[in-house]
Parts: sequence; structure tokens; C-alpha cells
Amino acid sequence: MTLRKPPPGRLFLVGIGPGDHRDMTARAIAVLRNCDVVVGYSRYIELVRPFIAGKEVIASGMSQEIVRCSLAIAAAGRGKKVALISSGDAGVYGMAGPALQMLDKEKLRGKIAVEVVPGVPVVNAAAARLGAPLMNDYAVISLSDLLTPWEVIVQRLTHAAQSDMVICLYNPKSTKRSRQIKEAQSLLLYYRQRKTLVGIARNVGRQGETITVTTLGQMLRHKIDMLTVLIIGNSTTTLCAGAMVTPRGYKL
Repeated sequence: MTLRKPPPGRLFLVGIGPGDHRDMTARAIAVLRNCDVVVGYSRYIELVRPFIAGKEVIASGMSQEIVRCSLAIAAAGRGKKVALISSGDAGVYGMAGPALQMLDKEKLRGKIAVEVVPGVPVVNAAAARLGAPLMNDYAVISLSDLLTPWEVIVQRLTHAAQSDMVICLYNPKSTKRSRQIKEAQSLLLYYRQRKTLVGIARNVGRQGETITVTTLGQMLRHKIDMLTVLIIGNSTTTLCAGAMVTPRGYKL
């Protein structure tokens, strides 16, 4: 008798969007409903509960990204269809990068089928709530120095500020990391006017969502934490009908 080999595993690196199910892609929902195993950060698992009833769920806490990658790859290696989830888009400060790196390191890329399933990045959802602040060129920078040296972040922020691009800030502040946002504001004020518009979006797509439009000079008077995305306008960003707009140059 010839024993059949188990079917090859599949690993889906799924972006679940900012949190509101209406902002999830149809592809992401279909993958979650048809997979065998869902792996993710505990808070994100709760966001997709309606789509994963009856699935094997592997959840873990903050800063366990490498562990989650390893568990997801191991399950796919056993022939399972596995969804490793990230908030927003899996390829934007998400799990796609480390998962692909781990597959390459362990020489498993050809043995496990992999698909990156795009999601709506939080910054895009925040921009939509604010209006159209990303109509022209922009840079996205994380202020977290857990994985990137602060000196490198400052260099990137400086170049973005000098370029007059709109700047989107992820991970601006946490309970243990509060000086970075203050230093970022000081640096930006060196290159931009205090009246520069700033959009502050907290808990986008989740309970307790707040959207605030303020200025670069006043932004630290508002609540900013790890659930916040800031969009700092360029020299042309303005308010139109109460919404932030960065003109692209169309003649109206």
C-alpha cells in the first residue's frame, strides 16, 4: 500500500484592516472563513471572531511576533491552511516581512505555499476619516525605536520634513516611550510652521474612535498613544469643507 502524503500546507499572511469589518477586504474574509488555523495577536483575534467560528485559534500577546510566525509556519508544515493575521496591511509594519524571512531562513519557501492578502492600512483609513490629506506625496514613519535605532528614525524624519512631504507617524507614543513624539514635534517645527495642519486619529475603525484636526504647534495637547496615527500636512495642506486636503495641483 502506498501512503498518500498530506496535502501541502498553505500560509496566508492576512491584513485585516483597521478593525471595522466594513473595511476588511472580501479576500481577507474569504481566507479566514476557509482556513483551518488562525494565528494572531490576541486583540486582533477578537476583531475577527465573527469569521473564525470553529477554527483552531493560536493567540499570543504583544511582542510575540516571532513566536506567532514560528507557530503559523509549523501548522502550515503539517498540511494546514493557516491565516497569520495583522492589523491594517500585513506588509505595512505587519507579519508578512518576518514570516517570509523565517521561511527563507528555514528553506521552506518552496515547501509551503504562501500568499500575502492585502488589507487597508490604518493610515489610509485615518486619511479617509480626515478627508484627503494624502492626495500628494507622503512618507510613513514609525517612531518606535524597539527595532530601529532612534538615530535612524531622526534621520528619516529630517529628510521627510525637508522634502515638504506629508508625514504619517505610526507608533507615536506609549506608556514607556514618551520623549520620541516630543522630539519629533521639535524637529518638525524647525522645518514647518506652527500652523501646519495635523490630523490625529485614534482607534480607527474600533470602539472609541476619535478624529481630531489641530496644528503642529498644538498637537501635543491632544491624547496620543500607540493606537494613534498622526498625519502632518505639508505647506499646502488646508481645510476644505471641514476636511484636510493636500492639493495635487489640479486647476479648478
